[in-house]
Amino acid sequence: MELFFLAVLFVLMIYALGSGYPVAFALPGSAIVTILLAGFFGILFQGDSGAYFIQDGPIEWLTAGVTNFRGIYWEVERDTLIAIPLFIFMGIMLQRSKIAEDLLVTMAQLFGPIPGGLGISVVFVGGLLAATTGIVGATVVAMGLISLPAMLRNNYSKPLATGAICASGTLGQIIPPSIVLIILADQLASAADQAATMRKDLYKQATGQFSMPSEFNIISTSAGDMFLGAFLPGIVLVGLYMAYILIAALVRPKLAPAVPYEGKLLEVTFMKKVALALFPPLLLIFLVLGSIIAGIATVNQAGAIGAIGAMLMSGYKLREGSKNAFHPAILTIFSLLLIWVISSNFNLNIKTIKESSDWIGLAIATVGVLGLLTGIAWSGWRAYTTENTLTEVMRETAKTTSLVFIILLGAAMLTSAFRGFGGEEVVKHFLSSLPGGFWTQFIVVMLVIFLLGFFLDFIEIAVVVV
Repeated sequence: MELFFLAVLFVLMIYALGSGYPVAFALPGSAIVTILLAGFFGILFQGDSGAYFIQDGPIEWLTAGVTNFRGIYWEVERDTLIAIPLFIFMGIMLQRSKIAEDLLVTMAQLFGPIPGGLGISVVFVGGLLAATTGIVGATVVAMGLISLPAMLRNNYSKPLATGAICASGTLGQIIPPSIVLIILADQLASAADQAATMRKDLYKQATGQFSMPSEFNIISTSAGDMFLGAFLPGIVLVGLYMAYILIAALVRPKLAPAVPYEGKLLEVTFMKKVALALFPPLLLIFLVLGSIIAGIATVNQAGAIGAIGAMLMSGYKLREGSKNAFHPAILTIFSLLLIWVISSNFNLNIKTIKESSDWIGLAIATVGVLGLLTGIAWSGWRAYTTENTLTEVMRETAKTTSLVFIILLGAAMLTSAFRGFGGEEVVKHFLSSLPGGFWTQFIVVMLVIFLLGFFLDFIEIAVVVV
Protein backbone atom coordinates (compact mmCIF):
# COMPACT_ATOMS: atom_id res chain seq x y z
CA MET A 1 0.00 0.00 0.00
CA GLU A 2 2.96 2.32 0.47
CA LEU A 3 3.45 2.27 -3.31
CA PHE A 4 -0.21 3.20 -3.79
CA PHE A 5 0.12 6.31 -1.64
CA LEU A 6 3.43 7.10 -3.30
CA ALA A 7 1.53 7.12 -6.60
CA VAL A 8 -1.19 9.26 -5.00
CA LEU A 9 1.49 11.74 -3.95
CA PHE A 10 2.73 12.12 -7.52
CA VAL A 11 -0.77 12.31 -8.99
CA LEU A 12 -1.77 15.05 -6.55
CA MET A 13 1.44 16.97 -7.20
CA ILE A 14 1.05 16.79 -11.00
CA TYR A 15 -2.63 17.76 -10.74
CA ALA A 16 -1.84 20.74 -8.49
CA LEU A 17 0.94 21.94 -10.77
CA GLY A 18 -1.17 21.43 -13.88
CA SER A 19 -4.08 23.32 -12.31
CA GLY A 20 -2.00 26.45 -11.97
CA TYR A 21 -1.42 26.41 -8.21
CA PRO A 22 1.82 28.11 -7.16
CA VAL A 23 4.66 25.61 -6.93
CA ALA A 24 5.45 26.78 -3.39
CA PHE A 25 2.00 25.56 -2.24
CA ALA A 26 1.48 22.65 -4.64
CA LEU A 27 4.49 20.72 -3.32
CA PRO A 28 3.83 20.86 0.45
CA GLY A 29 0.06 20.71 -0.11
CA SER A 30 0.22 17.43 -2.03
CA ALA A 31 2.61 16.01 0.58
CA ILE A 32 0.44 16.98 3.57
CA VAL A 33 -2.79 15.75 1.95
CA THR A 34 -1.23 12.39 1.03
CA ILE A 35 0.22 11.88 4.52
CA LEU A 36 -3.13 12.68 6.13
CA LEU A 37 -4.98 10.37 3.71
CA ALA A 38 -2.57 7.53 4.48
CA GLY A 39 -3.05 8.08 8.21
CA PHE A 40 -6.85 8.22 7.89
CA PHE A 41 -7.13 5.04 5.79
CA GLY A 42 -4.65 3.31 8.07
CA ILE A 43 -6.94 3.94 11.05
CA LEU A 44 -10.05 3.08 9.01
CA PHE A 45 -8.87 -0.27 7.62
CA GLN A 46 -6.01 -1.37 9.89
CA GLY A 47 -6.68 0.43 13.15
CA ASP A 48 -3.18 1.94 12.96
CA SER A 49 -2.42 5.37 11.51
CA GLY A 50 1.09 4.22 10.57
CA ALA A 51 0.02 1.07 8.75
CA TYR A 52 0.69 2.49 5.30
CA PHE A 53 4.06 4.08 6.06
CA ILE A 54 7.40 2.28 5.91
CA GLN A 55 7.83 3.16 9.59
CA ASP A 56 6.34 5.48 12.22
CA GLY A 57 3.13 7.37 11.44
CA PRO A 58 1.73 10.56 9.91
CA ILE A 59 2.65 12.74 12.90
CA GLU A 60 6.29 11.67 12.72
CA TRP A 61 6.53 12.32 8.97
CA LEU A 62 4.81 15.68 9.23
CA THR A 63 7.23 16.50 12.04
CA ALA A 64 10.12 15.37 9.82
CA GLY A 65 8.99 17.90 7.23
CA VAL A 66 9.02 20.64 9.86
CA THR A 67 12.49 19.47 10.94
CA ASN A 68 13.61 19.95 7.35
CA PHE A 69 12.29 23.52 7.59
CA ARG A 70 14.35 24.06 10.73
CA GLY A 71 17.44 22.65 9.02
CA ILE A 72 17.25 25.28 6.30
CA TYR A 73 17.21 28.17 8.76
CA TRP A 74 18.89 27.04 11.98
CA GLU A 75 21.70 24.60 11.20
CA VAL A 76 24.85 26.56 11.97
CA GLU A 77 27.03 24.71 9.47
CA ARG A 78 24.60 25.25 6.57
CA ASP A 79 25.29 28.91 5.93
CA THR A 80 25.66 28.67 2.14
CA LEU A 81 22.11 29.88 1.52
CA ILE A 82 23.00 33.29 3.00
CA ALA A 83 24.68 34.09 -0.32
CA ILE A 84 21.40 33.84 -2.25
CA PRO A 85 19.90 37.26 -1.36
CA LEU A 86 23.31 38.89 -1.84
CA PHE A 87 23.73 37.63 -5.40
CA ILE A 88 20.08 38.40 -6.18
CA PHE A 89 20.59 41.97 -4.93
CA MET A 90 23.69 42.29 -7.11
CA GLY A 91 21.86 41.19 -10.25
CA ILE A 92 18.76 43.30 -9.72
CA MET A 93 20.82 46.39 -8.86
CA LEU A 94 22.80 46.05 -12.10
CA GLN A 95 19.55 45.71 -14.01
CA ARG A 96 17.68 48.59 -12.35
CA SER A 97 20.61 51.00 -12.61
CA LYS A 98 20.67 50.53 -16.41
CA ILE A 99 24.16 49.00 -16.36
CA ALA A 100 22.92 45.84 -18.09
CA GLU A 101 21.01 47.90 -20.66
CA ASP A 102 24.04 50.08 -21.42
CA LEU A 103 26.20 46.98 -21.80
CA LEU A 104 23.75 45.40 -24.25
CA VAL A 105 23.48 48.52 -26.41
CA THR A 106 27.24 49.10 -26.50
CA MET A 107 28.11 45.48 -27.32
CA ALA A 108 25.46 45.47 -30.06
CA GLN A 109 27.16 48.49 -31.63
CA LEU A 110 30.58 46.86 -31.29
CA PHE A 111 29.64 43.45 -32.74
CA GLY A 112 26.91 44.69 -35.10
CA PRO A 113 29.07 45.00 -38.27
CA ILE A 114 29.95 41.29 -38.02
CA PRO A 115 27.50 38.80 -39.63
CA GLY A 116 25.27 37.68 -36.78
CA GLY A 117 26.81 40.42 -34.65
CA LEU A 118 23.65 41.32 -32.76
CA GLY A 119 23.12 37.67 -31.84
CA ILE A 120 26.75 37.32 -30.80
CA SER A 121 26.44 40.42 -28.62
CA VAL A 122 23.34 38.95 -26.97
CA VAL A 123 25.22 35.75 -26.10
CA PHE A 124 28.29 37.67 -24.92
CA VAL A 125 26.25 39.97 -22.69
CA GLY A 126 24.14 37.01 -21.55
CA GLY A 127 27.31 35.35 -20.29
CA LEU A 128 28.39 38.53 -18.48
CA LEU A 129 24.96 39.02 -16.92
CA ALA A 130 24.92 35.37 -15.89
CA ALA A 131 28.21 35.94 -14.10
CA THR A 132 26.77 38.94 -12.25
CA THR A 133 23.20 37.85 -11.52
CA GLY A 134 22.66 34.11 -11.37
CA ILE A 135 18.97 34.83 -12.02
CA VAL A 136 17.52 33.48 -15.25
CA GLY A 137 14.39 35.63 -15.25
CA ALA A 138 16.23 38.92 -14.81
CA THR A 139 18.65 38.10 -17.62
CA VAL A 140 15.98 37.01 -20.11
CA VAL A 141 13.75 40.02 -19.38
CA ALA A 142 16.64 42.48 -19.68
CA MET A 143 17.84 41.08 -22.99
CA GLY A 144 14.37 40.46 -24.38
CA LEU A 145 13.17 44.01 -23.84
CA ILE A 146 16.29 45.61 -25.29
CA SER A 147 17.70 43.21 -27.88
CA LEU A 148 14.68 41.53 -29.46
CA PRO A 149 13.16 44.71 -31.00
CA ALA A 150 16.57 45.70 -32.40
CA MET A 151 17.18 42.24 -33.86
CA LEU A 152 13.75 42.05 -35.49
CA ARG A 153 14.07 45.63 -36.75
CA ASN A 154 17.27 44.60 -38.56
CA ASN A 155 15.57 41.61 -40.25
CA TYR A 156 16.92 38.88 -37.98
CA SER A 157 15.19 35.51 -38.18
CA LYS A 158 12.57 35.32 -35.41
CA PRO A 159 13.51 31.76 -34.37
CA LEU A 160 17.20 32.66 -34.24
CA ALA A 161 16.59 35.92 -32.35
CA THR A 162 14.29 34.42 -29.71
CA GLY A 163 16.41 31.28 -29.42
CA ALA A 164 19.58 33.29 -28.85
CA ILE A 165 17.91 35.34 -26.10
CA CYS A 166 16.38 32.34 -24.32
CA ALA A 167 19.54 30.22 -24.57
CA SER A 168 21.71 33.10 -23.35
CA GLY A 169 19.32 33.79 -20.50
CA THR A 170 19.67 30.26 -19.17
CA LEU A 171 23.45 30.65 -18.89
CA GLY A 172 22.71 31.98 -15.42
CA GLN A 173 21.97 28.39 -14.40
CA ILE A 174 25.56 27.25 -14.90
CA ILE A 175 27.90 30.25 -14.96
CA PRO A 176 28.86 31.22 -11.39
CA PRO A 177 27.70 32.83 -9.21
CA SER A 178 24.64 30.71 -9.91
CA ILE A 179 21.75 30.40 -7.47
CA VAL A 180 21.33 26.84 -8.79
CA LEU A 181 24.86 25.91 -7.76
CA ILE A 182 24.43 27.45 -4.30
CA ILE A 183 21.24 25.47 -3.64
CA LEU A 184 22.79 22.32 -5.09
CA ALA A 185 25.85 22.71 -2.85
CA ASP A 186 23.59 23.13 0.17
CA GLN A 187 21.61 20.01 -0.72
CA LEU A 188 24.78 18.01 -1.31
CA ALA A 189 26.07 19.10 2.10
CA SER A 190 22.82 17.94 3.71
CA ALA A 191 22.91 14.62 1.82
CA ALA A 192 26.56 14.10 2.78
CA ASP A 193 25.73 14.69 6.46
CA GLN A 194 22.92 12.13 6.31
CA ALA A 195 25.13 9.61 4.51
CA ALA A 196 27.93 10.15 7.05
CA THR A 197 25.51 9.51 9.93
CA MET A 198 24.26 6.30 8.30
CA ARG A 199 27.83 5.15 7.63
CA LYS A 200 28.81 5.75 11.27
CA ASP A 201 25.82 3.69 12.45
CA LEU A 202 26.70 0.85 10.08
CA TYR A 203 30.35 0.95 11.18
CA LYS A 204 29.28 0.81 14.82
CA GLN A 205 27.03 -2.19 14.15
CA ALA A 206 29.76 -4.01 12.21
CA THR A 207 32.72 -3.34 14.52
CA GLY A 208 31.22 -2.25 17.82
CA GLN A 209 33.43 0.85 17.80
CA PHE A 210 32.01 4.34 18.25
CA SER A 211 34.69 6.28 16.36
CA MET A 212 35.02 5.70 12.62
CA PRO A 213 38.41 6.15 10.88
CA SER A 214 38.74 9.38 8.92
CA GLU A 215 39.29 7.56 5.61
CA PHE A 216 35.64 6.48 5.73
CA ASN A 217 34.34 10.03 6.13
CA ILE A 218 32.16 11.53 3.40
CA ILE A 219 33.23 15.00 2.29
CA SER A 220 30.73 17.19 0.49
CA THR A 221 31.49 19.57 -2.37
CA SER A 222 31.47 23.23 -1.35
CA ALA A 223 29.78 25.99 -3.30
CA GLY A 224 33.21 27.40 -4.18
CA ASP A 225 34.29 24.06 -5.68
CA MET A 226 31.05 23.89 -7.66
CA PHE A 227 31.63 27.41 -8.95
CA LEU A 228 35.13 26.42 -10.05
CA GLY A 229 33.85 23.26 -11.73
CA ALA A 230 31.02 25.02 -13.57
CA PHE A 231 33.02 28.01 -14.79
CA LEU A 232 34.82 26.35 -17.71
CA PRO A 233 31.73 24.47 -19.05
CA GLY A 234 29.82 27.75 -18.90
CA ILE A 235 32.49 29.57 -20.91
CA VAL A 236 32.58 26.71 -23.44
CA LEU A 237 28.80 26.94 -23.78
CA VAL A 238 29.05 30.68 -24.48
CA GLY A 239 31.67 29.99 -27.14
CA LEU A 240 29.52 27.32 -28.79
CA TYR A 241 26.49 29.61 -28.90
CA MET A 242 28.52 32.41 -30.46
CA ALA A 243 30.12 30.04 -32.98
CA TYR A 244 26.72 28.66 -33.99
CA ILE A 245 25.29 32.13 -34.65
CA LEU A 246 28.39 33.19 -36.60
CA ILE A 247 28.39 30.04 -38.77
CA ALA A 248 24.63 30.29 -39.36
CA ALA A 249 25.02 33.94 -40.42
CA LEU A 250 27.90 33.12 -42.78
CA VAL A 251 26.10 30.17 -44.37
CA ARG A 252 22.71 31.90 -44.59
CA PRO A 253 23.24 35.70 -44.38
CA LYS A 254 19.50 36.40 -44.36
CA LEU A 255 19.19 34.74 -40.93
CA ALA A 256 21.35 37.34 -39.18
CA PRO A 257 22.51 40.20 -41.41
CA ALA A 258 25.31 42.52 -40.37
CA VAL A 259 24.28 45.89 -38.92
CA PRO A 260 26.77 48.67 -39.74
CA TYR A 261 27.59 51.11 -36.95
CA GLU A 262 26.70 54.70 -37.75
CA GLY A 263 30.07 56.14 -36.92
CA LYS A 264 33.69 55.03 -36.56
CA LEU A 265 34.38 52.05 -34.32
CA LEU A 266 37.93 53.25 -33.62
CA GLU A 267 36.89 56.71 -32.45
CA VAL A 268 38.21 57.63 -29.02
CA THR A 269 34.69 58.51 -27.84
CA PHE A 270 33.29 55.13 -28.83
CA MET A 271 36.22 53.17 -27.38
CA LYS A 272 35.81 55.10 -24.13
CA LYS A 273 32.12 54.18 -24.13
CA VAL A 274 32.98 50.50 -24.65
CA ALA A 275 35.55 50.59 -21.84
CA LEU A 276 33.14 52.26 -19.38
CA ALA A 277 30.40 49.76 -20.24
CA LEU A 278 32.57 46.64 -20.20
CA PHE A 279 35.34 47.18 -17.65
CA PRO A 280 33.27 47.66 -14.43
CA PRO A 281 31.19 44.46 -14.86
CA LEU A 282 34.33 42.50 -15.75
CA LEU A 283 36.08 43.89 -12.67
CA LEU A 284 33.11 42.94 -10.50
CA ILE A 285 33.09 39.41 -11.93
CA PHE A 286 36.84 39.13 -11.32
CA LEU A 287 36.50 40.28 -7.71
CA VAL A 288 33.58 37.96 -6.93
CA LEU A 289 34.72 34.79 -8.69
CA GLY A 290 38.43 35.47 -8.24
CA SER A 291 38.08 35.82 -4.49
CA ILE A 292 36.23 32.49 -4.31
CA ILE A 293 38.55 30.56 -6.62
CA ALA A 294 41.69 31.96 -4.95
CA GLY A 295 40.33 31.02 -1.52
CA ILE A 296 40.45 34.62 -0.31
CA ALA A 297 36.72 34.79 0.45
CA THR A 298 33.89 32.36 1.08
CA VAL A 299 30.82 32.34 -1.15
CA ASN A 300 28.94 34.47 1.38
CA GLN A 301 31.75 37.01 1.60
CA ALA A 302 32.01 37.12 -2.20
CA GLY A 303 28.27 37.73 -2.35
CA ALA A 304 28.70 40.72 -0.07
CA ILE A 305 31.53 41.99 -2.30
CA GLY A 306 29.26 41.64 -5.32
CA ALA A 307 26.35 43.44 -3.66
CA ILE A 308 28.54 46.36 -2.55
CA GLY A 309 30.25 46.48 -5.95
CA ALA A 310 26.91 46.63 -7.76
CA MET A 311 25.76 49.47 -5.52
CA LEU A 312 28.99 51.40 -6.19
CA MET A 313 28.47 50.93 -9.92
CA SER A 314 24.89 52.16 -9.64
CA GLY A 315 26.18 55.21 -7.76
CA TYR A 316 28.01 56.56 -10.80
CA LYS A 317 25.68 55.13 -13.45
CA LEU A 318 22.58 56.80 -12.03
CA ARG A 319 24.39 60.16 -12.06
CA GLU A 320 26.06 59.62 -15.43
CA GLY A 321 26.99 62.92 -17.06
CA SER A 322 27.32 64.93 -13.85
CA LYS A 323 30.71 66.29 -12.76
CA ASN A 324 30.97 64.26 -9.57
CA ALA A 325 29.47 61.03 -10.96
CA PHE A 326 32.57 58.95 -10.19
CA HIS A 327 33.51 60.54 -6.86
CA PRO A 328 32.01 57.80 -4.59
CA ALA A 329 33.65 55.05 -6.66
CA ILE A 330 37.01 56.86 -6.71
CA LEU A 331 36.85 57.44 -2.96
CA THR A 332 36.08 53.77 -2.36
CA ILE A 333 38.87 52.51 -4.62
CA PHE A 334 41.40 54.90 -3.09
CA SER A 335 40.35 53.84 0.43
CA LEU A 336 40.70 50.14 -0.46
CA LEU A 337 44.17 50.71 -1.88
CA LEU A 338 45.16 52.68 1.20
CA ILE A 339 43.93 49.93 3.53
CA TRP A 340 45.76 47.29 1.48
CA VAL A 341 49.06 49.20 1.48
CA ILE A 342 48.89 49.96 5.20
CA SER A 343 47.89 46.42 6.20
CA SER A 344 50.77 45.03 4.11
CA ASN A 345 53.42 47.20 5.76
CA PHE A 346 52.25 47.70 9.36
CA ASN A 347 51.10 45.56 12.24
CA LEU A 348 47.47 46.53 12.80
CA ASN A 349 46.69 44.06 15.59
CA ILE A 350 46.03 46.24 18.65
CA LYS A 351 47.02 43.44 21.05
CA THR A 352 50.49 43.04 19.55
CA ILE A 353 51.38 46.63 18.55
CA LYS A 354 54.69 47.70 20.08
CA GLU A 355 56.15 50.38 17.82
CA SER A 356 54.82 53.90 17.40
CA SER A 357 54.92 53.55 13.60
CA ASP A 358 52.32 50.80 13.84
CA TRP A 359 50.00 53.12 15.76
CA ILE A 360 50.38 55.66 12.96
CA GLY A 361 49.59 52.91 10.44
CA LEU A 362 46.50 51.96 12.45
CA ALA A 363 45.32 55.57 12.43
CA ILE A 364 45.80 55.82 8.66
CA ALA A 365 43.98 52.50 8.16
CA THR A 366 41.10 53.84 10.27
CA VAL A 367 40.87 56.84 7.96
CA GLY A 368 40.83 54.42 5.02
CA VAL A 369 37.98 52.43 6.56
CA LEU A 370 36.00 55.62 7.16
CA GLY A 371 36.60 56.61 3.53
CA LEU A 372 35.44 53.17 2.39
CA LEU A 373 32.24 53.39 4.44
CA THR A 374 31.65 56.93 3.18
CA GLY A 375 31.98 55.84 -0.46
CA ILE A 376 29.56 52.95 0.05
CA ALA A 377 27.05 55.11 1.92
CA TRP A 378 27.36 57.85 -0.70
CA SER A 379 26.58 55.40 -3.51
CA GLY A 380 23.70 53.94 -1.52
CA TRP A 381 22.26 57.42 -0.94
CA ARG A 382 22.44 58.14 -4.66
CA ALA A 383 20.64 54.89 -5.44
CA TYR A 384 18.03 55.73 -2.80
CA THR A 385 17.35 59.27 -4.01
CA THR A 386 17.53 58.64 -7.78
CA GLU A 387 14.21 57.26 -9.04
CA ASN A 388 13.80 55.37 -5.76
CA THR A 389 16.16 52.73 -7.18
CA LEU A 390 17.48 51.28 -3.92
CA THR A 391 13.99 50.84 -2.46
CA GLU A 392 12.76 49.06 -5.59
CA VAL A 393 15.85 46.85 -5.68
CA MET A 394 15.39 45.88 -2.02
CA ARG A 395 11.73 45.11 -2.65
CA GLU A 396 12.49 42.93 -5.69
CA THR A 397 15.30 41.20 -3.79
CA ALA A 398 12.94 40.38 -0.92
CA LYS A 399 10.33 39.01 -3.33
CA THR A 400 12.77 36.84 -5.27
CA THR A 401 14.51 35.57 -2.13
CA SER A 402 11.17 34.75 -0.51
CA LEU A 403 10.15 32.84 -3.63
CA VAL A 404 13.35 30.78 -3.54
CA PHE A 405 13.08 29.94 0.15
CA ILE A 406 9.36 29.15 0.19
CA ILE A 407 9.92 26.68 -2.66
CA LEU A 408 12.80 25.21 -0.66
CA LEU A 409 10.47 24.71 2.28
CA GLY A 410 7.77 23.15 0.11
CA ALA A 411 10.25 20.80 -1.50
CA ALA A 412 11.51 19.79 1.97
CA MET A 413 7.99 18.70 2.95
CA LEU A 414 7.60 16.79 -0.33
CA THR A 415 10.89 15.00 0.33
CA SER A 416 9.63 13.96 3.77
CA ALA A 417 6.45 12.42 2.29
CA PHE A 418 8.47 10.72 -0.46
CA ARG A 419 10.65 9.04 2.16
CA GLY A 420 7.69 8.19 4.36
CA PHE A 421 6.14 6.04 1.63
CA GLY A 422 9.40 4.30 0.79
CA GLY A 423 10.24 6.31 -2.29
CA GLU A 424 13.97 6.23 -1.58
CA GLU A 425 13.99 2.43 -1.32
CA VAL A 426 11.99 2.11 -4.55
CA VAL A 427 14.46 4.33 -6.41
CA LYS A 428 17.46 2.54 -4.90
CA HIS A 429 16.08 -0.89 -5.83
CA PHE A 430 15.18 0.25 -9.34
CA LEU A 431 18.61 1.75 -10.05
CA SER A 432 20.54 -1.19 -8.57
CA SER A 433 18.55 -3.64 -10.72
CA LEU A 434 19.45 -1.90 -13.98
CA PRO A 435 22.02 -3.67 -16.18
CA GLY A 436 25.14 -1.80 -17.19
CA GLY A 437 26.22 -0.50 -13.80
CA PHE A 438 27.00 3.13 -13.05
CA TRP A 439 26.64 4.58 -16.55
CA THR A 440 23.17 3.14 -17.08
CA GLN A 441 22.11 4.51 -13.69
CA PHE A 442 23.62 7.88 -14.57
CA ILE A 443 21.78 8.06 -17.92
CA VAL A 444 18.46 7.12 -16.32
CA VAL A 445 18.85 9.74 -13.57
CA MET A 446 19.75 12.42 -16.15
CA LEU A 447 16.69 11.43 -18.21
CA VAL A 448 14.44 11.71 -15.15
CA ILE A 449 15.87 15.14 -14.30
CA PHE A 450 15.32 16.21 -17.91
CA LEU A 451 11.67 15.14 -17.77
CA LEU A 452 11.14 16.79 -14.38
CA GLY A 453 12.40 20.03 -15.90
CA PHE A 454 9.22 20.24 -17.99
CA PHE A 455 7.04 21.01 -14.96
CA LEU A 456 9.35 21.63 -12.00
CA ASP A 457 11.79 24.45 -11.33
CA PHE A 458 15.47 23.82 -10.60
CA ILE A 459 14.94 24.37 -6.87
CA GLU A 460 12.44 21.52 -6.50
CA ILE A 461 14.56 19.22 -8.67
CA ALA A 462 17.69 19.95 -6.61
CA VAL A 463 15.91 19.33 -3.30
CA VAL A 464 13.86 16.27 -4.30
CA VAL A 465 16.36 14.44 -6.54
CA VAL A 466 19.50 15.11 -4.52
